[in-house]
Amino acid sequence: MPSSNRAATVMTLTLVSVLGVSTAHGQELTVYSSGPGELANNLVSGFEEETGVDVNLFQSTTGDVMSRLEAERVNPQADVIISASWDSAADLEAEGRLLDYTSSNAESVPDFLVNDTYTAQGVAALSLAYNTQSDVPRPSEWEDLRDPVYTDQVSMPDPAQSGSAYDFVAGLVSDRGEDAWALLDVLADQGLIVPGANRAALNPVLQGGRSVVFGAVDYIALGQAARGESVEVIHPDSGTVIAPRPIMIQADTDQPDQAKSFVDFVLSETGQRMVADVFLMPARADIPADRATIDELTVIETKDDVAADREALLGRFKEVTEGR
Repeated sequence: MPSSNRAATVMTLTLVSVLGVSTAHGQELTVYSSGPGELANNLVSGFEEETGVDVNLFQSTTGDVMSRLEAERVNPQADVIISASWDSAADLEAEGRLLDYTSSNAESVPDFLVNDTYTAQGVAALSLAYNTQSDVPRPSEWEDLRDPVYTDQVSMPDPAQSGSAYDFVAGLVSDRGEDAWALLDVLADQGLIVPGANRAALNPVLQGGRSVVFGAVDYIALGQAARGESVEVIHPDSGTVIAPRPIMIQADTDQPDQAKSFVDFVLSETGQRMVADVFLMPARADIPADRATIDELTVIETKDDVAADREALLGRFKEVTEGR
Protein backbone atom coordinates (compact mmCIF):
# COMPACT_ATOMS: atom_id res chain seq x y z
CA MET A 1 0.00 0.00 0.00
CA PRO A 2 1.39 3.47 -0.93
CA SER A 3 2.41 5.54 2.05
CA SER A 4 -0.16 8.23 1.20
CA ASN A 5 -2.99 5.66 1.20
CA ARG A 6 -1.65 4.10 4.40
CA ALA A 7 -1.64 7.56 6.08
CA ALA A 8 -5.16 8.23 4.86
CA THR A 9 -6.33 4.88 6.21
CA VAL A 10 -4.73 5.55 9.59
CA MET A 11 -6.35 9.00 9.74
CA THR A 12 -9.73 7.52 8.82
CA LEU A 13 -9.48 4.80 11.46
CA THR A 14 -8.39 7.35 14.03
CA LEU A 15 -11.32 9.61 13.16
CA VAL A 16 -13.76 6.70 13.35
CA SER A 17 -12.30 5.72 16.71
CA VAL A 18 -12.62 9.26 18.07
CA LEU A 19 -16.14 9.64 16.75
CA GLY A 20 -17.02 6.25 18.15
CA VAL A 21 -15.84 7.26 21.59
CA SER A 22 -17.63 10.57 21.32
CA THR A 23 -20.86 8.88 20.27
CA ALA A 24 -20.64 6.38 23.11
CA HIS A 25 -19.98 9.22 25.56
CA GLY A 26 -22.95 11.07 24.13
CA GLN A 27 -25.20 8.23 25.18
CA GLU A 28 -24.19 8.58 28.83
CA LEU A 29 -26.63 10.26 31.18
CA THR A 30 -25.43 12.37 34.10
CA VAL A 31 -27.56 12.34 37.25
CA TYR A 32 -27.01 14.53 40.31
CA SER A 33 -28.83 13.18 43.36
CA SER A 34 -29.07 14.15 47.01
CA GLY A 35 -29.21 11.06 49.26
CA PRO A 36 -30.07 8.38 50.02
CA GLY A 37 -27.11 6.92 48.21
CA GLU A 38 -28.51 3.39 48.32
CA LEU A 39 -31.62 4.49 46.46
CA ALA A 40 -29.67 6.50 43.87
CA ASN A 41 -27.42 3.52 43.15
CA ASN A 42 -30.38 1.13 42.87
CA LEU A 43 -32.26 3.44 40.52
CA VAL A 44 -29.20 3.91 38.33
CA SER A 45 -28.48 0.17 38.21
CA GLY A 46 -32.10 -0.67 37.41
CA PHE A 47 -32.27 1.96 34.67
CA GLU A 48 -28.98 0.85 33.10
CA GLU A 49 -30.13 -2.77 33.09
CA GLU A 50 -33.48 -1.90 31.54
CA THR A 51 -32.27 0.56 28.90
CA GLY A 52 -28.57 -0.11 28.31
CA VAL A 53 -27.86 3.59 28.85
CA ASP A 54 -24.81 4.30 31.03
CA VAL A 55 -25.28 6.74 33.90
CA ASN A 56 -22.72 8.96 35.59
CA LEU A 57 -23.95 9.53 39.15
CA PHE A 58 -22.96 12.30 41.53
CA GLN A 59 -24.56 11.68 44.92
CA SER A 60 -24.23 14.07 47.86
CA THR A 61 -26.21 16.45 50.07
CA THR A 62 -28.65 18.95 48.61
CA GLY A 63 -26.23 21.74 49.54
CA ASP A 64 -23.42 20.11 47.57
CA VAL A 65 -25.66 19.35 44.60
CA MET A 66 -26.98 22.91 44.39
CA SER A 67 -23.48 24.37 44.81
CA ARG A 68 -22.22 22.20 41.98
CA LEU A 69 -25.11 23.22 39.73
CA GLU A 70 -24.37 26.87 40.44
CA ALA A 71 -20.67 26.41 39.69
CA GLU A 72 -21.60 24.76 36.38
CA ARG A 73 -24.24 27.31 35.42
CA VAL A 74 -22.31 28.47 32.33
CA ASN A 75 -21.48 24.89 31.29
CA PRO A 76 -24.17 22.56 32.71
CA GLN A 77 -23.10 18.94 33.21
CA ALA A 78 -26.13 17.31 34.84
CA ASP A 79 -29.00 15.99 32.76
CA VAL A 80 -31.25 14.90 35.63
CA ILE A 81 -31.37 16.33 39.15
CA ILE A 82 -32.91 14.78 42.25
CA SER A 83 -33.06 17.16 45.21
CA ALA A 84 -34.23 16.79 48.81
CA SER A 85 -35.75 20.28 48.70
CA TRP A 86 -38.91 21.16 46.79
CA ASP A 87 -37.95 24.84 46.92
CA SER A 88 -34.69 24.18 45.07
CA ALA A 89 -36.74 22.93 42.12
CA ALA A 90 -38.98 26.00 42.26
CA ASP A 91 -35.88 28.21 42.19
CA LEU A 92 -34.43 26.41 39.16
CA GLU A 93 -37.78 26.59 37.37
CA ALA A 94 -38.06 30.32 38.06
CA GLU A 95 -34.64 30.80 36.46
CA GLY A 96 -35.74 28.92 33.34
CA ARG A 97 -33.26 26.10 33.92
CA LEU A 98 -35.66 23.16 33.77
CA LEU A 99 -37.18 21.26 30.86
CA ASP A 100 -40.96 20.93 30.68
CA TYR A 101 -41.78 17.27 31.20
CA THR A 102 -44.45 15.31 33.05
CA SER A 103 -44.08 11.53 32.91
CA SER A 104 -47.06 9.39 32.00
CA ASN A 105 -46.12 7.34 35.09
CA ALA A 106 -47.09 10.31 37.26
CA GLU A 107 -50.83 9.76 36.80
CA SER A 108 -51.26 8.41 40.34
CA VAL A 109 -49.00 11.03 41.93
CA PRO A 110 -51.10 13.55 43.91
CA ASP A 111 -51.52 16.86 42.10
CA PHE A 112 -49.61 18.87 44.69
CA LEU A 113 -46.54 16.70 44.03
CA VAL A 114 -46.53 17.31 40.27
CA ASN A 115 -45.39 20.40 38.39
CA ASP A 116 -44.83 21.12 34.70
CA THR A 117 -41.05 20.76 35.15
CA TYR A 118 -40.62 18.57 38.22
CA THR A 119 -42.36 15.73 40.04
CA ALA A 120 -41.78 14.19 43.45
CA GLN A 121 -39.58 11.11 43.38
CA GLY A 122 -40.63 10.33 46.95
CA VAL A 123 -41.50 12.10 50.18
CA ALA A 124 -39.90 12.24 53.63
CA ALA A 125 -41.38 13.68 56.80
CA LEU A 126 -39.47 15.60 59.44
CA SER A 127 -39.74 14.05 62.85
CA LEU A 128 -38.33 13.49 66.29
CA ALA A 129 -35.88 10.59 66.35
CA TYR A 130 -35.48 9.22 69.87
CA ASN A 131 -32.94 6.80 71.28
CA THR A 132 -35.11 4.26 73.09
CA GLN A 133 -32.25 3.38 75.44
CA SER A 134 -31.96 6.98 76.62
CA ASP A 135 -32.46 7.98 80.24
CA VAL A 136 -34.53 11.04 79.29
CA PRO A 137 -38.30 10.80 78.73
CA ARG A 138 -39.70 9.96 75.33
CA PRO A 139 -40.91 13.23 73.73
CA SER A 140 -44.13 13.29 71.74
CA GLU A 141 -44.24 16.97 70.71
CA TRP A 142 -41.75 19.56 69.54
CA GLU A 143 -42.47 21.68 72.58
CA ASP A 144 -41.55 18.83 74.93
CA LEU A 145 -37.92 19.60 74.20
CA ARG A 146 -38.21 22.89 76.11
CA ASP A 147 -37.96 20.83 79.31
CA PRO A 148 -34.52 21.30 80.92
CA VAL A 149 -34.27 17.52 81.16
CA TYR A 150 -33.25 17.65 77.48
CA THR A 151 -30.25 19.91 78.16
CA ASP A 152 -27.29 18.66 76.10
CA GLN A 153 -29.50 15.92 74.67
CA VAL A 154 -30.73 17.37 71.36
CA SER A 155 -29.17 17.32 67.89
CA MET A 156 -30.46 18.90 64.69
CA PRO A 157 -29.47 18.77 60.99
CA ASP A 158 -28.09 21.95 59.46
CA PRO A 159 -30.58 23.68 57.10
CA ALA A 160 -27.65 25.18 55.20
CA GLN A 161 -26.50 21.66 54.23
CA SER A 162 -29.75 19.69 54.18
CA GLY A 163 -32.64 20.65 51.91
CA SER A 164 -35.12 18.79 54.09
CA ALA A 165 -33.82 20.53 57.23
CA TYR A 166 -34.31 23.86 55.46
CA ASP A 167 -37.88 22.83 54.61
CA PHE A 168 -38.38 21.90 58.27
CA VAL A 169 -37.29 25.30 59.59
CA ALA A 170 -39.34 27.09 56.93
CA GLY A 171 -42.37 24.99 57.84
CA LEU A 172 -42.08 25.65 61.56
CA VAL A 173 -41.66 29.37 60.98
CA SER A 174 -44.65 29.37 58.61
CA ASP A 175 -46.77 27.58 61.19
CA ARG A 176 -45.58 29.27 64.40
CA GLY A 177 -43.92 32.51 63.45
CA GLU A 178 -41.82 33.94 66.27
CA ASP A 179 -42.72 30.99 68.51
CA ALA A 180 -40.61 28.78 66.22
CA TRP A 181 -37.58 31.01 66.74
CA ALA A 182 -38.29 31.12 70.48
CA LEU A 183 -38.25 27.31 70.61
CA LEU A 184 -34.96 27.19 68.71
CA ASP A 185 -33.57 29.79 71.08
CA VAL A 186 -34.45 27.62 74.09
CA LEU A 187 -32.90 24.56 72.46
CA ALA A 188 -29.72 26.51 71.68
CA ASP A 189 -29.54 27.70 75.31
CA GLN A 190 -29.82 24.08 76.36
CA GLY A 191 -26.88 22.95 74.26
CA LEU A 192 -28.41 22.07 70.88
CA ILE A 193 -25.79 20.84 68.42
CA VAL A 194 -26.00 21.22 64.63
CA PRO A 195 -23.21 18.90 63.46
CA GLY A 196 -23.99 18.74 59.75
CA ALA A 197 -26.51 17.22 57.38
CA ASN A 198 -29.08 14.56 58.28
CA ARG A 199 -26.91 11.55 59.02
CA ALA A 200 -24.43 13.69 60.95
CA ALA A 201 -27.28 14.85 63.19
CA LEU A 202 -28.59 11.31 63.72
CA ASN A 203 -25.24 9.67 64.51
CA PRO A 204 -24.86 11.16 68.03
CA VAL A 205 -28.31 9.80 68.90
CA LEU A 206 -27.55 6.35 67.52
CA GLN A 207 -24.29 6.32 69.48
CA GLY A 208 -25.94 7.44 72.72
CA GLY A 209 -24.16 10.79 73.04
CA ARG A 210 -27.49 12.56 72.46
CA SER A 211 -31.07 11.39 72.93
CA VAL A 212 -33.21 13.22 70.37
CA VAL A 213 -32.93 14.61 66.84
CA PHE A 214 -35.09 17.70 66.33
CA GLY A 215 -36.25 17.65 62.70
CA ALA A 216 -34.90 14.23 61.76
CA VAL A 217 -35.51 13.03 58.21
CA ASP A 218 -37.69 10.09 59.10
CA TYR A 219 -36.69 7.60 56.40
CA ILE A 220 -33.08 7.54 57.61
CA ALA A 221 -34.08 6.78 61.20
CA LEU A 222 -36.67 4.24 60.05
CA GLY A 223 -33.99 2.46 58.07
CA GLN A 224 -31.71 2.36 61.11
CA ALA A 225 -34.54 1.01 63.26
CA ALA A 226 -35.14 -1.74 60.68
CA ARG A 227 -31.46 -2.68 61.05
CA GLY A 228 -31.91 -3.12 64.79
CA GLU A 229 -30.77 0.27 66.08
CA SER A 230 -32.43 1.59 69.25
CA VAL A 231 -34.16 4.50 67.59
CA GLU A 232 -37.83 5.44 67.29
CA VAL A 233 -39.42 7.87 64.86
CA ILE A 234 -42.06 10.16 66.39
CA HIS A 235 -44.34 12.34 64.23
CA PRO A 236 -45.91 14.97 66.53
CA ASP A 237 -49.71 15.10 66.43
CA SER A 238 -49.55 18.89 66.35
CA GLY A 239 -48.13 18.66 62.85
CA THR A 240 -44.97 18.08 60.93
CA VAL A 241 -43.37 19.17 57.68
CA ILE A 242 -43.11 16.90 54.67
CA ALA A 243 -40.18 17.13 52.29
CA PRO A 244 -41.00 16.01 48.74
CA ARG A 245 -37.90 15.10 46.73
CA PRO A 246 -38.26 16.56 43.23
CA ILE A 247 -36.81 14.94 40.14
CA MET A 248 -36.22 17.26 37.18
CA ILE A 249 -34.39 17.63 33.87
CA GLN A 250 -32.01 20.48 33.08
CA ALA A 251 -33.22 22.57 30.15
CA ASP A 252 -29.74 22.50 28.58
CA THR A 253 -29.46 18.71 28.52
CA ASP A 254 -28.16 17.23 25.30
CA GLN A 255 -29.79 13.92 26.22
CA PRO A 256 -33.49 14.86 26.57
CA ASP A 257 -34.85 11.48 25.50
CA GLN A 258 -32.63 9.50 27.87
CA ALA A 259 -33.34 11.98 30.65
CA LYS A 260 -37.09 11.57 30.16
CA SER A 261 -36.64 7.80 30.17
CA PHE A 262 -34.83 8.03 33.50
CA VAL A 263 -37.66 10.08 35.02
CA ASP A 264 -40.13 7.51 33.64
CA PHE A 265 -38.16 4.70 35.28
CA VAL A 266 -38.01 6.45 38.66
CA LEU A 267 -41.79 6.91 38.56
CA SER A 268 -42.47 3.40 37.26
CA GLU A 269 -43.78 0.71 39.59
CA THR A 270 -40.26 -0.76 39.77
CA GLY A 271 -38.65 2.57 40.59
CA GLN A 272 -41.27 3.51 43.16
CA ARG A 273 -40.87 0.19 44.96
CA MET A 274 -37.17 1.02 45.23
CA VAL A 275 -38.20 4.32 46.82
CA ALA A 276 -40.42 2.48 49.32
CA ASP A 277 -37.63 0.01 50.11
CA VAL A 278 -35.55 2.79 51.72
CA PHE A 279 -38.56 3.89 53.85
CA LEU A 280 -39.39 7.00 51.85
CA MET A 281 -43.04 7.53 50.98
CA PRO A 282 -43.46 6.72 47.27
CA ALA A 283 -44.72 9.65 45.22
CA ARG A 284 -47.27 7.34 43.58
CA ALA A 285 -50.35 6.76 45.71
CA ASP A 286 -50.79 3.24 44.32
CA ILE A 287 -47.48 1.93 45.71
CA PRO A 288 -47.63 0.53 49.28
CA ALA A 289 -45.19 1.68 51.95
CA ASP A 290 -44.18 0.08 55.24
CA ARG A 291 -44.34 3.40 57.08
CA ALA A 292 -46.70 6.31 57.88
CA THR A 293 -47.92 8.04 54.74
CA ILE A 294 -49.13 11.58 54.08
CA ASP A 295 -52.74 10.64 54.80
CA GLU A 296 -51.72 9.45 58.27
CA LEU A 297 -49.78 12.60 59.21
CA THR A 298 -50.82 16.07 60.27
CA VAL A 299 -49.01 18.09 57.63
CA ILE A 300 -47.84 21.67 58.18
CA GLU A 301 -48.15 23.82 55.07
CA THR A 302 -45.18 26.05 54.34
CA LYS A 303 -45.83 29.60 53.18
CA ASP A 304 -44.14 30.41 49.88
CA ASP A 305 -42.81 33.77 51.04
CA VAL A 306 -41.10 32.21 54.06
CA ALA A 307 -39.53 29.37 52.09
CA ALA A 308 -38.38 31.67 49.29
CA ASP A 309 -36.33 33.99 51.51
CA ARG A 310 -33.51 31.50 51.96
CA GLU A 311 -30.77 33.96 52.86
CA ALA A 312 -32.86 35.59 55.59
CA LEU A 313 -34.01 32.26 57.03
CA LEU A 314 -30.52 30.78 57.18
CA GLY A 315 -29.13 33.99 58.59
CA ARG A 316 -31.71 34.04 61.37
CA PHE A 317 -31.11 30.35 62.10
CA LYS A 318 -27.36 30.91 62.41
CA GLU A 319 -27.90 33.93 64.63
CA VAL A 320 -30.22 32.00 66.96
CA THR A 321 -28.19 28.79 67.16
CA GLU A 322 -24.67 30.21 67.13
CA GLY A 323 -24.95 33.78 68.40
CA ARG A 324 -24.47 33.08 72.07
